[in-house]
Amino acid sequence: MRRVSACCFTSLFSGIHRKHDNKNKHTQRTRKTMENPTNNAGDQVEPLHESKSSQIVEGNTNDSNRSHARNIILNHDFSEELHLWHPNCCDGFVVSAKSDYPKGISENSGGNYAVVTNRKECWQGLEQDITARVSPGSTYTVSADVGVSGPLQGSTDVLATLKLEYRGTGTSYLFIGRTSVSKEKWEKFEGTFSLSTMPDRAVFYFEGPPPEIDLLVKSVVIVCSCPSESVSHGCFTAGDENIILNPRFEDGMNNWSGRGCKIVLHDSIADGKVVPQSGKYFISATERTQTWNGVQQEITGRVQRKLAYDVTAVARIFGNNVTSSDVRVTLWVQSPNHRDQYIGIANAQATDKDWVQLQGKFLLNGSPSRVVIYIEGPPSGTDILLNSLIVKHAEKTPPSPLPVIEDPAFGVNIIENSNLSDGSTNGWFPLGNCTLSVGTGSPHIFPPMARDSLGVHEPLSGRYILVTKRTQNWMGPAQMITEKLKLFLTYQVSAWVRIGSGASGQQNVNVALGVDNQWVNGGQVDANGGRWYEIGGSFRIEKQPSKVMVYIQGPAPGVDLMVAGLQIFPVDRQARFRYLRRQIDKVRKRDVILKFSGVDSGGFFDTFVKVIQTQNIFPFGTCISRTNIDNEDFVEFFVKNFNWAVFGNELKWYWTEPQQGNFNYQDADEMLDLCKKQNIETRGHCIFWEVEGVVQSWIRSLNNNDLTKAVQNRLTGLLSRYQGKFRHYDVNNEMLHGSFYQDRLGKEIRANMFKTAHQLDPSALLFVNDYHIEDGCDTRSSPDRYIQHVIDLQEQGAPVGGIGIQGHIDNPVGPVVCSALDKLGILGLPIWFTELDVTSINEHVRADDLEVMLREAFAHPAVEGIMLWGFWELFMSRNNAHLVNAEGDINEAGKRYLALKREWLSHTHGYVDDQGEFRFRGFHGTYHVDIVTESKTFSKTIVVDKGELPLVISIDL
Repeated sequence: MRRVSACCFTSLFSGIHRKHDNKNKHTQRTRKTMENPTNNAGDQVEPLHESKSSQIVEGNTNDSNRSHARNIILNHDFSEELHLWHPNCCDGFVVSAKSDYPKGISENSGGNYAVVTNRKECWQGLEQDITARVSPGSTYTVSADVGVSGPLQGSTDVLATLKLEYRGTGTSYLFIGRTSVSKEKWEKFEGTFSLSTMPDRAVFYFEGPPPEIDLLVKSVVIVCSCPSESVSHGCFTAGDENIILNPRFEDGMNNWSGRGCKIVLHDSIADGKVVPQSGKYFISATERTQTWNGVQQEITGRVQRKLAYDVTAVARIFGNNVTSSDVRVTLWVQSPNHRDQYIGIANAQATDKDWVQLQGKFLLNGSPSRVVIYIEGPPSGTDILLNSLIVKHAEKTPPSPLPVIEDPAFGVNIIENSNLSDGSTNGWFPLGNCTLSVGTGSPHIFPPMARDSLGVHEPLSGRYILVTKRTQNWMGPAQMITEKLKLFLTYQVSAWVRIGSGASGQQNVNVALGVDNQWVNGGQVDANGGRWYEIGGSFRIEKQPSKVMVYIQGPAPGVDLMVAGLQIFPVDRQARFRYLRRQIDKVRKRDVILKFSGVDSGGFFDTFVKVIQTQNIFPFGTCISRTNIDNEDFVEFFVKNFNWAVFGNELKWYWTEPQQGNFNYQDADEMLDLCKKQNIETRGHCIFWEVEGVVQSWIRSLNNNDLTKAVQNRLTGLLSRYQGKFRHYDVNNEMLHGSFYQDRLGKEIRANMFKTAHQLDPSALLFVNDYHIEDGCDTRSSPDRYIQHVIDLQEQGAPVGGIGIQGHIDNPVGPVVCSALDKLGILGLPIWFTELDVTSINEHVRADDLEVMLREAFAHPAVEGIMLWGFWELFMSRNNAHLVNAEGDINEAGKRYLALKREWLSHTHGYVDDQGEFRFRGFHGTYHVDIVTESKTFSKTIVVDKGELPLVISIDL
């Protein structure tokens, strides 16, 4: 039946079934504080006067059974703005306790409160999902301060309602209570509710006042009235509590069980040599026959979707003559339709000597039917010992401070005596028992990548360091640069290098840094004897080191090494951005002429034109996973800010056919359905993966004849099923870093994969795809090798249609990236960044890195698309790479991405000239044009596509 507005009735009863007429979707979360809050009409929110007893203290009730109960409402006082709250089809914001209250409010009001505004229906209000914090059979008491503001005569009712969603039986609405409210006064709301059965989803919300009346809410408390000893029977809350029951085994083995094995409680073992790290007891998982056997606890009903949880476990191993092994904390999640998911939370190398701490984090997107956390990992026969397990709602990570770098000295070389101007090696020392001397005959020009950063520079001296008597690969010239480096600055590395003519084949040369006990890659190149090679790279240090040494290493022992003009200097990114803005204007924009007709000469007087670009046609996409689409906040950000998608794992062979003949296409089908509904294009990643470590065991076990048949079946099954649905395919992923299929089936198999894929789906563009192409740090995938790789495939008849650069990059430098793109551009194929992510512990630096990559790609004419390898914390392959934090807060990197998307939209306005023309230059994409004449106003949609000549669009007035 139709969802009825609650304010239309004078009485409601518990259990009434109602619907929202498809209007119950969440609006975008509003996260701002306003000192002088106004509604959209510009009217100030009217003040409220405090009524008695309005200050609710958590757990402060007259019921002794509830005196120590926990509030199941999170962010109950709006101290975190509207975090975890959602305005239901309306808008909302928070008035801060730190701001000046509107005139007339009582001085003792105190505290933040939420304002729900732009309400068009009585049922629109403020809601919070409480599914994981309620249980059947318990009674819950609700208390809050509520008020109203706006053009209200007399009083109105504010209601609290519980929306209950049941899979297969629809949605029902449980009336909790109501209170009468008048303007300029806080009123106390009180009510109770209980559940007879557990819903798949329970959402608490306030509603009721007439349309256009703002709803005000403060200090919401919902507590369970059951006795405190009934915590395990339904009154448990997430909050700051450990959701693990009996976490240190003081209550024996209650709530714990073995996962495919036996568990035993101990206070010590091995004649007292193994004792708990803390507390009195620990548990052993013994008689294990599989790596997944271990200690487990079911946490169904105690873990809430869309909340991040921190996990800490203390564990070790024992027995079976294994002294060290990987130990993991894993989450098994089963959905209501019995789909299983395994989430790796934490892992550590455990030993039989000491306890080790495992730490990690997780978040559930959907509403599971069962959730089990367990410890696994060591080989069969090895016991796992568990001393404690803590799972708590993760505290919010404070925003990263903006790094303050005094006197960065952009472009200044920190290497002493780089040019060897005095003919000596002063400032240099030999690393190891090699010999340094000075030679002449090296290039006088700056290496091109350094020149692109530094601009016009004095020529080099032509002198180089000659390194002889090398007996180890790591031997070469070195300098200490500890005092010259500044944290969070990105340094570019550039030099000329050459190896002795006696070397056989290509030799690796590497500019390396020893940062305390860590090796840092500053750039690599493969060199043959007889000529000079440019080497380029970059690095950044984010934690204060005690010692930093730079050295050049790599060729085989006995091979002489020559180094000239080594430059290490901090990069001025803003100067590079100014250049890229000019390039972007040339590459991504087009002149447009709106040519008007239909009126007499001179009739264009006062014809006004307003041009708003609604969409840039350049592909900006992201990686998504099946579990992500269960999170409506994730989906909202995804569909609003991206126009392409790629599936992280769900199309890979090990996912679609984990065991031979056991197919899983359901995940990919559901993701494709979402993308199709939202008009989002998709890339197919990937048909095959050439790295042996990710090939299923059943495929590795096939003989060559059966493997050939399996490859053909994979191609036929996948591409026939999805013909025309994926615009691109990565045919055989990472061929520069793996060779499983080539080693087993011969060199021609790679080209045959392309040929067969093209026959099965001629509409799809077929890509090569690999990593470390653009950063200068991996000679296996240098641009030159990638070019040769593509040419080899083409010579075998492979219809290679595009070049995929994954783009998993650290501390990017524009000229290094651009140099790789320039080289690859000679192939004439479209280049895509297919898996772009950047990492930094500081989100401001991460934002800078992301801007470098996005601007470099967008400015280069050969690049035709950018795919991020995810954007949501805990759902990316690399840590500290996310744009949105786990619970939906956009960080500095995310804000930078959104700012660039806005920058790359064109808007303009003005009057038509005497010739009946209106001219502008704008980004390629879709535009909304408003035209206003003396007699009429009308609109038109236009599309600006790529082209060298101005686009002329005729408009008849």
